[in-house]
Amino acid sequence: MTFSKKIIFLALYYSFLYYLPASTTPIIGKYCRRLRYNCCKHIFRKCGKNVNIERKAWFGSGVNIIIGDNSGLGINSSIPNDTIIGENVMMGPNCYILQADHAFDATNIPMILQGHSEHKQTIIEDDVWIGTAAIIMSGITIGKGSIVAAGSVVTKDIPACEIWGGVPAKKIRNRFRTEEQIKKHLIAINNIKNI
Repeated sequence: MTFSKKIIFLALYYSFLYYLPASTTPIIGKYCRRLRYNCCKHIFRKCGKNVNIERKAWFGSGVNIIIGDNSGLGINSSIPNDTIIGENVMMGPNCYILQADHAFDATNIPMILQGHSEHKQTIIEDDVWIGTAAIIMSGITIGKGSIVAAGSVVTKDIPACEIWGGVPAKKIRNRFRTEEQIKKHLIAINNIKNI
């Protein structure tokens, strides 16, 4: 796609589609969802099937964003460029994935003048549920089948099939009781992906 076409779709999204009602709104919600999806297919690097971009979801210029099938961005959520979101990912409203942190190491300069740390890519793998108002720091990987509790601040990578919550987020428990159940679930996720 040419740069000028992408700019047109970005302008359409942020000037009009961004404000349309949520996908759950009776009668017109499904049409609003479809309009946002059709627009974002032209903005993102890859946008899978049945993706739900909710109202007021912010994604910057959409550069190098990849979102897999059956995934979505929650109402009023924010993700930076270069974010990868796998398949079957649920994201609640008001979730934020941060692009970078403020630099603060220099002792002779106020923090406000030190700029930012380097941008790190965030990866949300398949079958992840991110609860309402979760904040995910830059450069984090959330493993397949994991759950992030509402209101959590994720500062470390989360392994597959674990439930994390809190500020900062810590492991609460495994999603499944046994290693065998975890393996079965991960195989099932991969099999669904290959259908």
